[in-house]
Amino acid sequence: MLPPAFFERDAAELARALLGKVLRRRHEGVWLAASIIESEAYYLEEHGSHASLGRTPSREALFMAAGTIYMYHSRAGDSLNIGARGAGNAVLIKAGYPHVDERSPEANIEVMRRLNPARDGRARAVEHLCAGQTLLCRSLDLRIAEWTGRRFDREHFTLDDVGYEPERVIQTTRLGIPEGRDGHLMYRFIDQAHAAHATTNPLTRRGAAEGVDYTVIEGVRA
Repeated sequence: MLPPAFFERDAAELARALLGKVLRRRHEGVWLAASIIESEAYYLEEHGSHASLGRTPSREALFMAAGTIYMYHSRAGDSLNIGARGAGNAVLIKAGYPHVDERSPEANIEVMRRLNPARDGRARAVEHLCAGQTLLCRSLDLRIAEWTGRRFDREHFTLDDVGYEPERVIQTTRLGIPEGRDGHLMYRFIDQAHAAHATTNPLTRRGAAEGVDYTVIEGVRA
């Protein structure tokens, strides 16, 4: 499990460093797992962040120590954020991809499918289980009431370094930022190898130009 010191860094730096790290949630005796493939950085002083709206009981976790979990509810469901260095700064986990290894075998994906069925009740394709912030939380059974304001722990919810580092990272603008709230800032990061499974893929967006709408940067070991 990653140590507390890992989170003591600038929000954009943390957002990049989290790519490839594995979220593991213990559910009914098995470890469900997803590798982080997309993240967004948010800062207290910019208008796109929840923290910029002021300190309230529901947003208190944003002002706690780096590494504290902050969750909120959007229209589609719960969303997972992790505090970065500096009060009010955090990273939104935007999307993931189911992870399989000895601790989290392939059979556990069926549990994730039961937790997060498609709207018509059918099982989701593996690549769609965590392809969005609320889908990720449903697939890992993460809920606001249980986790906001808490930290990762070895018994129930861990964040692990499994030795994977993205070769290339796409940096682009965040999604869902209202007009006039710093939507131009390029604080979204995507593992290029998994860009097809991210919330949106800048590389295939019509009219998007490299160097203007996005950049591709070499991965840096966290």
